[in-house]
This record gives sequence, structure tokens and C-alpha cells, in this order.
Amino acid sequence: MDGASPLILILRANALGAWRRWVALKDQSRVLLALVLVFLAGYVLLAFSLFQFGLRFLQRFPGIGGLLVERLLFLLFAFLFCLLMISNLVISYTNLFRNRETAFLLTAPVAAGTVFQWKLLESTLLASWAFLFLIAPLLAAYGLVNNVAWHFYPAVIVLVGLFIILPGAAGAGLAILLARHLDRKGFQMLLITGLIVGVGFVLFQLRPEKVTDEELETRVLAVIDRLLDNTRFAQFPLLPSYWLSSSVQLWAEGAFRAAGFFVLVLLSHSLFFGMIIATRLGPAFYEASSQVHSRGSIWDRWRWFQRLQDRRRRLLTLGFRFRPRGGLDALLGFRGWIPSDIRALVSKDLRVFWRDTTQWGQTLMLFGLLAVYVVNIRHFTRQLDSPFWISVVGYLNLGACALNLATLTTRFVFPQFSLEGKRVWVVGLAPLGLVRVVLLKFWCATLATLVVTVGLTLVSCSMLQLGAARTVFFCGAVTVMTFVLNSLAVGLGALYPDFKETNPSKIVSGFGGTLCLVTSFAYIAGSVGLLAVGTPWGWSTAGADDFDAGRAVFVWTIFLLVSFLAGWFPLRIGLRRVEDTEL
Repeated sequence: MDGASPLILILRANALGAWRRWVALKDQSRVLLALVLVFLAGYVLLAFSLFQFGLRFLQRFPGIGGLLVERLLFLLFAFLFCLLMISNLVISYTNLFRNRETAFLLTAPVAAGTVFQWKLLESTLLASWAFLFLIAPLLAAYGLVNNVAWHFYPAVIVLVGLFIILPGAAGAGLAILLARHLDRKGFQMLLITGLIVGVGFVLFQLRPEKVTDEELETRVLAVIDRLLDNTRFAQFPLLPSYWLSSSVQLWAEGAFRAAGFFVLVLLSHSLFFGMIIATRLGPAFYEASSQVHSRGSIWDRWRWFQRLQDRRRRLLTLGFRFRPRGGLDALLGFRGWIPSDIRALVSKDLRVFWRDTTQWGQTLMLFGLLAVYVVNIRHFTRQLDSPFWISVVGYLNLGACALNLATLTTRFVFPQFSLEGKRVWVVGLAPLGLVRVVLLKFWCATLATLVVTVGLTLVSCSMLQLGAARTVFFCGAVTVMTFVLNSLAVGLGALYPDFKETNPSKIVSGFGGTLCLVTSFAYIAGSVGLLAVGTPWGWSTAGADDFDAGRAVFVWTIFLLVSFLAGWFPLRIGLRRVEDTEL
């Protein structure tokens, strides 16, 4: 190891640390580890079965089945490429400019380019593991349905590995660009304008095509061509997703010469841009890091304090009493309706959340996806002429709202206790107490997510025209799920804290975050399935509005009992763990 490069030494040290954490976890929590592995295997098998069923169903359509599968693959990889770009941008910004390890390595006798290379690799892996976890069952099902040869699967592994290099490199480059110019008003206006134009373009491309019943009966192929016309942007030849989709489909069809061409195109671009980003952006990263850490310097704070003191003296001369307090403190302390200790903790959490660019950046991205979902959900109402499909779409909408809720709780609620960091002893020794701190985090997170989930359910039910009874039913269900999923996230977050890590993405990617996500998905699947099977409206084609009160009481009794156990048990264990924590 004496002659190894600094990058190799950093890689070995982190690999050894990851291996020791895995061994320690395996020795301490064998049952929970086995449970997570069982859930992950179940997800893979379930996703593989669903993808296989969907692909076989599409191929049953004579003449257009292959076209639909081809277009869906192009669309899927195009949207996943965009999401990978955003994910790499957010995670790279955190790892490069808001990370303690990065700050430490920059002060060590290690070149800035080496630090950037290590963080580039780490950010790409953190941002891409979910993509790999999602796409593996789909490609396996695609290969099985098309009866491909054995060499299709190793070829796909290589192609996906080359594909994730491009959004990783682009995300790191954009993160440095944002860090260097984000404080400039011209750049901010350009960024906002670009976001507005991008959202408008997406909404324009995804606009629905109006088709009459007469056209569906007489000119089916022409209608399908019109419906697929808005998806032609995914077949733009300069998109990396186009190269990946084309190479996968051509390899599955046995056209190895044409597939090899797209493989070489993807390989050349990945090597070219990956090499440029990895070897040439070290100095730019160092300058951007200096600019980020120099903003809001001590001199700026001193000048702000002097202006505050001058304002205070002027007000005192006029006979006014002045206490320096921000707008947030004034809002939380309005008429003293919140105790001072609770107000201080809530104010601290809100300020930390707002000052973390990655936190509210990912929040905006998530709410943007929710807005796209809400905008497009109204188009389902045109085919809701059967009671059966009304029930199906209603419970699918409930599942979508619950999955969005699980994403919120796992990504933002679970890391809250761990983000206290090594300063947790300060909070624990405060008069409020560490247990009350965790409970306060639970109630704040529950109230915040309750506004989002109930609002989303109300809007989606209104657009689906489900009626007052069904809207109340689904709002009640999603309210219960909100309490349960927040209890699950807070409890597991307190049970498996990571006070050494400051990056929320890494905290969520650990064992506790994975367990929280898998358990949340299992609870959602069981709850939605239970409510759907025992729906008080039934599944008959007639009498869909006949409400069965006895069935509703029975279903809700079981649902509330299961929800209480699923929420109370992990929260109780987490609070006991916090209570026994030695500070």
C-alpha cells in the first residue's frame, strides 16, 4: 500500500469501513437483516412478475404490441435519465460542498482533483443504486419474454454501467456550476427561466390527445399513431437513453452489428465526458468550494450585527422596545401559543432545513413530480363509466398517495434524529429531554405531511369525481397511514441513528433507512389491499353507490388494529432506545 495512489487508499479505507459495518450489523441484528433481505427478494420477484405479465400482455396485441413495448422502453429510459441527472446534481452538491469528509480531505495532503474523483464516484453510486434496483427486474423480464440468448444479460450489465456514468458526470459538473454562480442574480434569473421553460415543455409534450368513440371504432391505427406522436421526443438520436434503449432492443433481436454501433456510441461518450469531468474539474471544484464556504463570512455577520445595533439604538431613542428576532420566531411566538422550549426546537429544525440546499431542493423536485401527477390524473375520468374501474382507479390513487407519503417520511423524517449529529448531547441535556424531542419531531412531521397527503387526496379524488363518501373514506385512510408511516420513520430513525453522517442521503441508504422503506411499502401494500378487498361499495357492476355500513365497520376495525400495531410498536421501541441512551 506504500506505493498506492491517494485515490486507491481512500477507496480501500472506505471499502474496509463498509465491510466492517456490514459484519457488525450482521452480528448485531441477524433477524432484522434477514427480514430486510426477505423483503428485498420479495420485491424483486414481485416486480419481475409484474413486468413479465405486462410485457406479455402488450405483445398479445397483433401488429402494435412490439411498437408499444419499444416506445415504452424509450420513454422509461428517457425519464429515468432525467431523474438520474437531478439526483446526481443534488447528491453531488451535498457531497462536494456540504460534507465533513470533503472538508477534512481538502485540508489533508491530498490533491483537490483526487478528492473530487472520490466524491464523484461516491455520488454516482449513491444516486444510481435505486435506478439499478428498479431496472434489473424489468430487463430480466424483457429478456425472458423475448427468449434472448445468455449473453444478453452480461451485455445489459455493461450497458447500464456505461449509462450511469453520463448523468453522474453531468450532475457533478452542474453542481460545481451552481456552487460558483448561484449567488449571482443573473444566474438565478436564468435558472428560474430555464425551470419554467422546462416544466412548460414537459406539460406540452405530455398533453392528452382527444379521441372520440367514433374514431376508436373506425380508425384504430391512425388513433394510436396520434396518441404516440407526443412521445417521439424520447427517440431523439442524441439522447443517451436512445442509445441504451436501441442497443438493448437490437441485442435482444439478434442484430448484433447494429447493437454494437450503439454500444460503441455509448462507450465513447461515457469515456470522453467521464474522463474530462474526472480529470479536469479538480481546480474548478476547489475554487467553488472556497466560494461556497466564504459566503456569509464572519465579517458579513459582524456588519449585520452592527446594523442591528444601530437600528436598536434608533428605536430606543424613539421610545420603542426592540428585541432582535426573526420573522420565523415572531410567527411561532405569536401571542405565546407555543411554549418557548418547543418554539426554540421547531425554529432550529426549520432553519436547518431551509439552510440545507439539498433538503429543500429535493423537496421542490418531489413536489414537482406530485404536480405532474395531479395535472395528468384528470384524464382518467373520461373512461370511468364502470363501477368496477371506478373502484380500481380510486384504490390505485390511494396507493399512489400513500407511496408519495412513504417517500416523504423515509427521505425527510427518518434522518431527523440522526441529523442532530454529535451535538445530540446538547439537546438531550436540555430541560425538554431527548424523549420529548423525538416526540416533538414526530408531531411536527405528522402535521406537515398530513397537510400534503390529505390535500393531495382531496385534489385527486375531486379530479377523479369519486363522490363525497369515497373522498371521506380515502381521506380517513390516508390520515391513518400518515400517523403510522411517521411513527415508523421516527421510531426506526431513533432505533438506528447515525450521528457520524451529515448527509441525509447516506443516512437513508443505510440499514435503518432501507428497513424503513421496505416496511413502509409492505404496510401500504397490505393496507390498500385490505381496504380494496373489503370495500364497502363492493365490486359488482351494479349498485356501486350502495354503501354497506356493516362491511365498512368491519374493514375499518381490522385496518385500525393493524395500523396501531404497525405504528405504535416501532415508535415505542425507538423511544425506549432514546430513553436508555447515555449522553
